[in-house]
Amino acid sequence: MTVDKGDSVVTEEEIIAVLETIEDPEVFLDIWFLGLIYDIRIDGREVEVDMTFTTPLCPAGPTLVGQVQAEIEALEKVDSCKVQVVFDPPWQPNDEVKAMMGLM
Repeated sequence: MTVDKGDSVVTEEEIIAVLETIEDPEVFLDIWFLGLIYDIRIDGREVEVDMTFTTPLCPAGPTLVGQVQAEIEALEKVDSCKVQVVFDPPWQPNDEVKAMMGLM
């Protein structure tokens, strides 16, 4: 029996679809739309995500990290997910996010 390797590796699009379901509880927008995800790396069945928070002292930060890890690891094609929190560069909302948050 041959295994189709194309079907056994998660895609970045599948990861993004998961991230779009995770909402920042203070801003009520998803973390992908907010731009809190800086990088996604896929190595076979292992995923690494670099993310930031809206502020360095975000009280929901640990919960968000746990949720990102759990939701990505729930994907059938993923064995493990490591989430690295980074603050460089500091998060800056884009104009669309600013408008939705009433900052423009």
